[in-house]
Amino acid sequence: MDYVISMLGPLSNGALVTLKLFFITLALSVPLGLALALARISRFKALARFVEAYIWLMRGTPLMLQLLFIYFALPFVPVIGVRLPDFPSAVVAFALNYAAYFAEIFRAGIQSVDRGQYEGAKVLGLSYSQTMRRIVLPQMVRTILPPVSNETITLVKDTSLIYVLALNDLLRAARGIVQRDFTTTPFVVAAAFYLLMTLVLTWGFNRLEKRYAKYDA
Repeated sequence: MDYVISMLGPLSNGALVTLKLFFITLALSVPLGLALALARISRFKALARFVEAYIWLMRGTPLMLQLLFIYFALPFVPVIGVRLPDFPSAVVAFALNYAAYFAEIFRAGIQSVDRGQYEGAKVLGLSYSQTMRRIVLPQMVRTILPPVSNETITLVKDTSLIYVLALNDLLRAARGIVQRDFTTTPFVVAAAFYLLMTLVLTWGFNRLEKRYAKYDA
């Protein structure tokens, strides 16, 4: 037991890095995903096609490859040529990747709203932006909660990919102790950390789903 307690400090520090990346990614990818979803269903065909291609690219290539590209290859891209530090590289890769996934979830949620809602809003004299803000998006939330919950929980686990950039996240901290002490106990403790994070998220989303289910009743 003393051994487990002794490793809680390094693993907690690693968990803070994991949580920092998690929250920053959510803060950036959710609004960006919503903007992409609105652009995806836009009447401007060129914009819609561009966003469709972007989503296809980000969803069709591994997140780890995107991490490596942004960190190692971006400095050599003509015109751009920007070299980002390790953590900002991870933030950019995760935000761009998850924005694509959230965009498709939001698009499906928006398009699930009955067309009659749009017609009713038009009769009331609401503009497109007012219709979206007051009528469509609030109804969309009920539909997208389950898939958003899944993506958010997946994000917690995907943060472990930043080990390729040598960032000292939870998994890397556990692996360092394993290599030092030749025991797999740190992996078990790290798994408990991940399970606790996903448990909190699952509980939170379940509460939200129950709350919105009351309005459907």
